[in-house]
Amino acid sequence: MTATVTNNFVSHLEGAIDGEHLPPEIVHTLHHERPIWVRYDLEQINKSLSKQVLLSRPPTIWRYAELLPAYEPSKIVSLGEGMTPVLPCPRLGGEMGLNHLSVKDESQLPTGSFKSRGMALAITMANHFGVKTVALPTAGNAGGAAAAYAARAGMQCYVFMPQDTPIINQYEAVAAGAHAFLVNGLINDCGSVVNKGKDEMGWFDLSTLKEPYRIEGKKTMGLELAEQFDWKLPDVIFYPTGGGTGLIGMWKAFNELREMGWLDSPVMPRMISVQSTGCSPIVNAYDSGQRHATPVQSAETIARGIRVPGAVGDFMILDAIRQSGGTAVAVDEDAILPWMSRATATEGISVCPETGACFAAVQQCLDDGTISANDNIVVFNTGASQKYSEAIACELPLLNIEQPINWAAI
Repeated sequence: MTATVTNNFVSHLEGAIDGEHLPPEIVHTLHHERPIWVRYDLEQINKSLSKQVLLSRPPTIWRYAELLPAYEPSKIVSLGEGMTPVLPCPRLGGEMGLNHLSVKDESQLPTGSFKSRGMALAITMANHFGVKTVALPTAGNAGGAAAAYAARAGMQCYVFMPQDTPIINQYEAVAAGAHAFLVNGLINDCGSVVNKGKDEMGWFDLSTLKEPYRIEGKKTMGLELAEQFDWKLPDVIFYPTGGGTGLIGMWKAFNELREMGWLDSPVMPRMISVQSTGCSPIVNAYDSGQRHATPVQSAETIARGIRVPGAVGDFMILDAIRQSGGTAVAVDEDAILPWMSRATATEGISVCPETGACFAAVQQCLDDGTISANDNIVVFNTGASQKYSEAIACELPLLNIEQPINWAAI
């Protein structure tokens, strides 16, 4: 499939594994079984866009149009993706011994998680190229987001998810009209189903990093963060890492802004990749000095979004961590839900299990000296806690109003 490219600053696509230039006007999936970068003419963007112009635009991800591959405005598929707030956390930070702790709250996006960003761009570009049917594996939020954006575009969507995917994620995919299926395996097994069905079903594979554009949507997290920090980036970013598209995308955004001369930061943020001891392929590869991660066997964690045994963009994640001077941290599985509960109860932010893992990692890194009390730290909350009913389930005490209320017990 081909399409006419108009009014855009994309210079070429590039194989992430070997740097080979690829034409942007045709549909791509992987290159040598590895992801593809979208590259821009940043010099021309600088001539067409200024910080002052940016400030005059509506506060959505589309304000960064010059740095996105959405060639034709008429093909954009949007559910009103607004900029998400950076919320200071003084009480929780104070309890932990930190002076500058904030959360960037992605739960406020249209589908309740950061997946809205990637799917807005992936479905937009699928729409641009005339794709009619998409399919993907998901560990949780991606399925519902893909289903919603596909519905918005009038596309068919097939979603394959492990049997123990959070129930709300299952329901939301079906509610948005997707053909949703449970698979007796992990997300990698679901990915195999999608791959095997491409010829028979004729769908386009929307898997993480198996097309070039989800990463461009996730990149807007970094663009927003830079703008919200007045082009002076935080010292440290904690990010829960499964497929890693968000971490890779942010690092790409920071490098593009630096090349454009827009950043006032003397150094780039240290990117800290957070996983669970139940599934930590990136941490294992980082610790052993490897560029590629060995898939984890029998992966298990309550933070379903980071239960990815093997990521196709593993080397891109590890490159970003190392180039930033960051690190990869595995937190004890038993620490995730207590930190999720503590952060939500202390600051009122709807923290998901993956972000609970991040707060456990913050404490771990403070204790071992990886970060300091005066570092400006941003933790990404990638989804709303309400989407994880299994993780927040509890029993409430029942008041029998036919008997006198024992106020001392309340």
